[in-house]
Amino acid sequence: MAQIQFFGSQVGGGTVINYSYTDMPWKLVFWDFWYFLKYARYLPWVVWPLWPCHGGKFDELSFTFPHMWCVFVHIVLVVLQVAFILALPSVFILPGWLFISGLITFFVINQLICRTLNGNTIQYTSEPRYSPNWEKFENEQWIFLNGVSVGEAWLKGNLNRLALTFGRPVLGIHNRTSGVIFDILEAIVQRCFGYATTDIRLAYKILKDKLYNPQYTTVVFILHSQGGIEGGLVIDWLLQEVPQDLLAKLEVYTFGNAANHFNNPHRHKSSQEAQVKNPHILNRVFRQIPYLPGDMDKTAAKKNFNNAQPHTLTSNDQGSGELEPHGAALDRAIGHIEHYAHTTDFVALWGVLHFITNTRASSEIPRFVGRLFAHESLGGHLLNQHYLNDMFPLAKNAFGEFIGCAESNEFMDSVINPPRQGEGDNLVQAIREGLGHSFAALDQVAQAKCDVSVQGRLAAEVSALDGPVRVRDLSRLWHYRNGRTPGSLRTI
Repeated sequence: MAQIQFFGSQVGGGTVINYSYTDMPWKLVFWDFWYFLKYARYLPWVVWPLWPCHGGKFDELSFTFPHMWCVFVHIVLVVLQVAFILALPSVFILPGWLFISGLITFFVINQLICRTLNGNTIQYTSEPRYSPNWEKFENEQWIFLNGVSVGEAWLKGNLNRLALTFGRPVLGIHNRTSGVIFDILEAIVQRCFGYATTDIRLAYKILKDKLYNPQYTTVVFILHSQGGIEGGLVIDWLLQEVPQDLLAKLEVYTFGNAANHFNNPHRHKSSQEAQVKNPHILNRVFRQIPYLPGDMDKTAAKKNFNNAQPHTLTSNDQGSGELEPHGAALDRAIGHIEHYAHTTDFVALWGVLHFITNTRASSEIPRFVGRLFAHESLGGHLLNQHYLNDMFPLAKNAFGEFIGCAESNEFMDSVINPPRQGEGDNLVQAIREGLGHSFAALDQVAQAKCDVSVQGRLAAEVSALDGPVRVRDLSRLWHYRNGRTPGSLRTI
């Protein structure tokens, strides 16, 4: 059985931290190159294993003409770009006009080659045949932002694979490729300098429009690889401008995330303090409202409520008060964030695994909010062929046709292991969500009604678990498979 490490989301705090995305860019660039070299031995695992292609034509390395053409062009680009970088120091001895003209010529040729991969547009949609019941989900909007080295053919494969897996149409925003090496350099610039490319700006506009549109009650944002960096920047912008009741509609899921931070602050200081103090207790944030006389009008009552001070309430507390729409762990601006990673994936090691794991989850590193499922397997980095085939494999009918997500697989059936604690990690439990909070995020009733009795039942169910907790029990994204919607907790 696969080994799965589960890390509850970091809580956050009021400290100003070192080696943060808010630090000096030159310092961030230095550490990015340092850790790039440190994890460089895992680079071959980005495309490994090459075979088998359990996802058929959806897999990036499957033997179809569009996919093989992508591989061929990327090999050509790697050779050209490596030669360019190696030759760059020596060309400074050339006359200025020859150096500039050579530089322009190279980038024009590189761009023309990349156009054979990128297509002519930046916005795509999955094919309707992979989500035939799209009318059922008119209140949902699924958006995907891809990672490094993805051309038009691979992006369409990603969108169709996601649509088939979750039974919803998926809108794709194309993070166009400039070749593997130049894409990596761009990723470093993006996460160290906060540089927003065209696709980041478009993603921000689209997400903001969807969140403000009353038609949509759920907006799902899926990110892969470099898309995690870009999506993190989009989230930073949304947190600055969008009202929090709209942000509560947003759910974010990442695979092989290359970002160096992921923000999702608490809505109330009291809920953050309650979670730090009691990470395993299901706290509720509520406002204690003074007694209202019978003749008090609704306007005065509302004013009284707004002026009341937030307080925390555990499932064992007694008393009166009106509950806020989120609990201590769920009292976040963004509705839900979840990360998936392979422990041998270079990009994940350089990104999410480097910043979120318990041995580094201290006050000295950036906040990387969101729960993490880390699969200790020899898995690669490609979205379809490695991540989705491993974590959300497809099922086939009697004719060998893919019909949606398989209802059982080794990853989802695996028992999760609590984070390993090393020396000096005694505070790890105080800076992460407890298991009960992780279960609470799956319970729509608890999120919608926020009833103390519901939270009491939830606490009792979590403490009464008579069997191991599996990935499927905590993965919210799993509950979206084949057109489903996350509902109540598992049956115990």
